[in-house]
Amino acid sequence: MRFTRFGLSTLRDTPAEAEIVSHQLMLRAGLIRRLSSGLFTWMPLGLRVLRKVEAIVREEMDRAGALEVLMPAVQPAELWQETGRWEKYGNLLLRMQDRHQRDYCFGPTHEEVITDIARRELRSYKQLPVNFYQIQTKFRDEIRPRFGVMRAREFTMKDAYSFDVDQAGLEQSYQVMHAAYTAIFERLGLKFRVVDADSGEIGGNRSQEFHVLADSGEDAIAWCDEDNFASNVETAATTAADGEALAPELELEKVSTPNTKTIEELTTLLSLKPEQTLKTLIVEGDEQPVALVLRGDHELNAIKAAKIPGVASPLTMSDPATIVRVTGCKPGFAGPIGLKIPVFYDHATKVMSDFVCGANEADMHLTGVNFGRDIDTPKTVDLRNVVEGDSTPGGKGTLSIARGIEVGHIFQLGTSYSEAMNATIQDQDGNDVTLLMGCYGIGITRIVGAAIEQNNDERGIIWPEPLAPFDVVLIPINMHRSDTLREAAEALYAELAELGLDVLFDDRDARPGVKFADAELIGIPHRLVISDRGLEAGELEYRHRRDDDSRMMKREDALNLLKESSLS
Repeated sequence: MRFTRFGLSTLRDTPAEAEIVSHQLMLRAGLIRRLSSGLFTWMPLGLRVLRKVEAIVREEMDRAGALEVLMPAVQPAELWQETGRWEKYGNLLLRMQDRHQRDYCFGPTHEEVITDIARRELRSYKQLPVNFYQIQTKFRDEIRPRFGVMRAREFTMKDAYSFDVDQAGLEQSYQVMHAAYTAIFERLGLKFRVVDADSGEIGGNRSQEFHVLADSGEDAIAWCDEDNFASNVETAATTAADGEALAPELELEKVSTPNTKTIEELTTLLSLKPEQTLKTLIVEGDEQPVALVLRGDHELNAIKAAKIPGVASPLTMSDPATIVRVTGCKPGFAGPIGLKIPVFYDHATKVMSDFVCGANEADMHLTGVNFGRDIDTPKTVDLRNVVEGDSTPGGKGTLSIARGIEVGHIFQLGTSYSEAMNATIQDQDGNDVTLLMGCYGIGITRIVGAAIEQNNDERGIIWPEPLAPFDVVLIPINMHRSDTLREAAEALYAELAELGLDVLFDDRDARPGVKFADAELIGIPHRLVISDRGLEAGELEYRHRRDDDSRMMKREDALNLLKESSLS
């Protein structure tokens, strides 16, 4: 491809609306252009990368035995009403009506549609197992689209759905997809981890997420190689602390803490560490408010808390009026002593002694508080997010925390959709049984952004070779001033193409510095520079995008290197 015919327009300056590196570089390198909030046009360069992702995903899905289909993007409301998700999905669902005032939505996912296909097409266990997949546009009406393609409203997704006659079949289908996803991300050249996760809005039983590791990732991942453990921080379990609390050294005392509503303000005022404090959170319950008590330096896990008996789901913090009613004081000074509502303590509070907590009195806290003396020793539950250094659930190591970008998610849905939509099949005994489903998603457009977040430097993108829009960029120096150089560059361009390499030929009449800067910004793995001086010596200047320096190579050596690279 000749640069002058490619219509590529790069930007020197970072657009003001771009918040993270991938968004900045995708705009600057001309991969995408913004149409509206959360809506992007994929320009020719970006589309080449997107198609490479799709090709690898499609090849591995086909290899795993999945069957490609293409379902409508617009879906009738009655399917979503069957499963109860028409209302449950909330404002993320883009609703519309046709000319006959019938309700539809632009699909954010396709569980209902594929289940409708299954109940119409599948009759006998002999048709199972079966897995249908598609690569298609989705729409979720994000309240605040941000981070470019990482959290856009319209995006491309690969979603697949397996159907089995029993749990053993579902387990096997799930493992086939786990292996296929692992192969996909290995082929894409990305560093990733597979973590246990919460099923979220999709529902179902077991689920795992595939995360591309990047410091800018939105998700925190807890992992430990010694215990072969990896999990989303939201689902990683904590256990009761070992040992017993130390014997009290301080007397219980009420101290004045005016306008001290946060742990940070409290520790500053009393010269404490956050781990010496308790925080008491009042949340809504099924019948009455509930108190959740954690160490001051720990973060409440909403998913875990919502599973506590009596706590309302989804987790909802109580309003100020409710807090005043149940604690007797304004928010910020609640404590567990004397509360007449259910109180749940996190595991980490078990071994605390001489701690500080709210006094349930305005502008007052209690110091020197101890279990067994000032308040009953509690049974503890898992309420918090894990942190670096926590023990693994298996007890064989300690946790490290890394940042990740979720790019894939696999679920064992079970019968949550097939039962609601009466999708049954005859088993080998002639009995009607409800189909067991699996769901397997990959964010195609998100992979592009995640790859850039993981692979970049101050000069631009550094594509993993399987994702690069071109294999090599050919840059002639001052070609427009030398017929000899122009002919040599054209011949080299043709020879590279004959070797099966995808070449971007920078035939612009531009300064070398401009061409080099664009090549590094775009991130093409291999760069060849041809010049009059190199022609005389029979050499080309070669540089890999990940290298800091260029090197002169004999023409044949450079071509052999590129040929070998394309075959690897």
